[in-house]
Amino acid sequence: MEKYKEVERSIIKRFRKDIWAKFVCAVQEYKLIEENDNIMVCISGGKDSFLLAKCIQEIQAHGKFPFNVHYVCMDPGYNEKNRKLIEENAKLLNIPIEIFESDIFDVVVKQEKSPCYLCARMRRGCLYNHAKELGCNKIALGHHMDDVIETTLLSMFYGAELKTMMPKLHSENFDGLELIRPLYMVREEDVISWKNYNDLTFLNCACKFTEENYTKDETNSKRIEIKRLIKELRKNNDRVDYNIFKALDNVNLDCVLGTKVNREYKSFLEDYDK
Repeated sequence: MEKYKEVERSIIKRFRKDIWAKFVCAVQEYKLIEENDNIMVCISGGKDSFLLAKCIQEIQAHGKFPFNVHYVCMDPGYNEKNRKLIEENAKLLNIPIEIFESDIFDVVVKQEKSPCYLCARMRRGCLYNHAKELGCNKIALGHHMDDVIETTLLSMFYGAELKTMMPKLHSENFDGLELIRPLYMVREEDVISWKNYNDLTFLNCACKFTEENYTKDETNSKRIEIKRLIKELRKNNDRVDYNIFKALDNVNLDCVLGTKVNREYKSFLEDYDK
């Protein structure tokens, strides 16, 4: 059996409960993929985006309605080794990726302040522009449940705000474009298990800025800090991270000091005596 068929079979059989069922559940519950959609699946080269691509291939082949897909990889300035790995994985997994270049790494490497933030914004802008050029109405990213949980805590601890990573949202700057996250209910540990079971090797961080300016030490990363905190909390409550995720779908507005809608703040005092 060809490798890509083994990988596809593993998603449907061995990881049916932990990956496939959760992928389908998110797609259906949040209405992420609909009939006649034209979706650009963003391939970063990592495990999450490649798994996303395989899941979308599977649901396109065996789903109940037609939709179109472009599997796109933006090369922001990968070195030759990393670019080759992405191309080899795409071929191995039978994913027809379309690669386009940008000079984002060259621009970001010159920045001293917030290079990661700038890189993320520039990458998002390039991807949205490319999606518009392809006539797509949706962009699919490979964020999973752990990304959602970690983003929520990062927002609370460092932004003094309770907000999360949504399963889908409309672009503010590109009319008619929507961002979707079909792996929203999938756990990272299950993505890693799928990768290891199929003996696959993907990119981790291929950032030129990291390569040239930092060591391999990740202790300064706020997201790594949050991962470690959650791991520690799970020692006493093995559902603590899942409970954080579910709390986002169970907000009791009667017990919240203030809320914001369309950037307008409203205090609980405004309705307190009504």
